[in-house]
Amino acid sequence: MRRFLPDTFTLILIATVAFASVFPAVGRGASFMMVASNIAISLLFFLHGARLSTDAIVAGVKDLRLHALILSCTFILFPLLGLALRAAFPGLLTPSLWLGVLFVCTLSSTVQSSIAFTSMARGNVPGAICAATASNLLGTVLTPLLVAVLLHRQGGGHGLADAGRILVQLLLPFAAGSLLRPWIGAWARRNSRVLAKVDRSSILLAVYTAFSEAVAQGIWHAFPPRDLATLVLVNALLLGVVLAVTTWGSRRLGLSKENEITLVFCGSKKSLASGIPLATVLFGTAQMGIVVLPLMIFHQMQLMVCAMLARRYAERGNEAQPASARA
Repeated sequence: MRRFLPDTFTLILIATVAFASVFPAVGRGASFMMVASNIAISLLFFLHGARLSTDAIVAGVKDLRLHALILSCTFILFPLLGLALRAAFPGLLTPSLWLGVLFVCTLSSTVQSSIAFTSMARGNVPGAICAATASNLLGTVLTPLLVAVLLHRQGGGHGLADAGRILVQLLLPFAAGSLLRPWIGAWARRNSRVLAKVDRSSILLAVYTAFSEAVAQGIWHAFPPRDLATLVLVNALLLGVVLAVTTWGSRRLGLSKENEITLVFCGSKKSLASGIPLATVLFGTAQMGIVVLPLMIFHQMQLMVCAMLARRYAERGNEAQPASARA
């Protein structure tokens, strides 16, 4: 039953949202929290730059087809599906929630869970490391660009002009961390557990600041339970279609079982750790509270579904092993 329960960080996120709903930051407190949140986000991207090594990309670059398929699912298939769903059912969700769904579709893949599930399912782990790392590196640039294009198509934002401002805000600390990696990279690796707590604390601070503003704007009065149930169904449809396409496509293309597993798990994930800080910069605290709800739901849904899939892949491998041994 544990695989059906939310992970610890998701529970803490839910508790943070509840706390912000009861005790929101207001007045000077809200201004202070906004500044602190922006500083924390810059620190988060700086630490990502310091820790995110490109060695995995160099090591795994040989299998270009696999990586191209994964990146295509992450940054092409997902946005197209999101746009198609919105075009087919425009009145199913509010405009802000549809914006949140589209935002989920633009995000990079996760790193830890993609690799963990690929390993559990006995897939191509080096390929997963390479693909997930490349996805996060490219996502720093591609996600703001995709959001700018989608906002422009929906008549919001200022198109690519916003993208330039966003890229500067996100890339400068990331680039600084990358440049300083030769001097601080070893320290960052030694203190990875402590820095992971810094990452999560930055995300929680951003969520609290955003939902404090959202509560002040009356988010819970404008968001009935029926919309939440519909949002769960939309996320489930989005995830289900991607999982079906990656599984069917890998078999039609004749990929090995190991590469199929890597494509399924790396191509279907969306990163909560990158998504919440990006949402803060892309949308601002006034709109972020509603926008990140689809991401929080999708995050937990992908963990539960992929955990079950990984076990099925692993059990299939266990069943095949005696047959191969007999051969």
